[in-house]
Amino acid sequence: MKFFVDTADIKEIKELNDLGLVDGVTTNPSLIMKSGGKIADVTKQICDIVEGPVSAEVTATDYDGMMKQAKVLAKIADNIAIKVPLTWDGLKACRALRSDGHMVNVTLCFSANQALLAAKAGATFISPFIGRIDDMGIDGVELISEIRTIYDNYGFKTEILAASIRTVNHVKQVAMIGADVATVPPATLKALVKHPLTDKGLEQFLADWAKTGQTIG
Repeated sequence: MKFFVDTADIKEIKELNDLGLVDGVTTNPSLIMKSGGKIADVTKQICDIVEGPVSAEVTATDYDGMMKQAKVLAKIADNIAIKVPLTWDGLKACRALRSDGHMVNVTLCFSANQALLAAKAGATFISPFIGRIDDMGIDGVELISEIRTIYDNYGFKTEILAASIRTVNHVKQVAMIGADVATVPPATLKALVKHPLTDKGLEQFLADWAKTGQTIG
């Protein structure tokens, strides 16, 4: 499973990318706002750091507006994936942008039927928001399973990009189901390495080593 980092924080992206943990980046207007920079400048900096897809989202809600903004975003770098909402106009824009050779991330997916439409429209990525579904008292991870089954049934090439991930358990669950990508906040990605028994074991090893009075090198 590939890891995309869900942030527009340049420092965090560079740190994780240097560790070889970043396969791509997802951004949205809210994340760009938090960064405090202009969308073109911030996105260009991210694309200069990361070799994989960098999702940049349109803010227009109509087809013509989406296509106009997409042309601007696509010029930022070759690894831009245009992010469009899962609406009729968004699906129309997806089809047109894919025909022009651009990567497209169809976002705000909350049902398997929506994901099916996105695949039919040729989406490069589909972004189901599992955390927001959980907020409604419904199992968001189950949606990933449903989409995986449908895509495998018909050989769709659209990659399932599990989004709105809130916990390390979400990451494990979507990986077990077979999501192609998980996009996670930096803090969640870093938390994957943590386990109390690892800390306890390391503490014991170091204590025992200290008792030997030895050094290495």
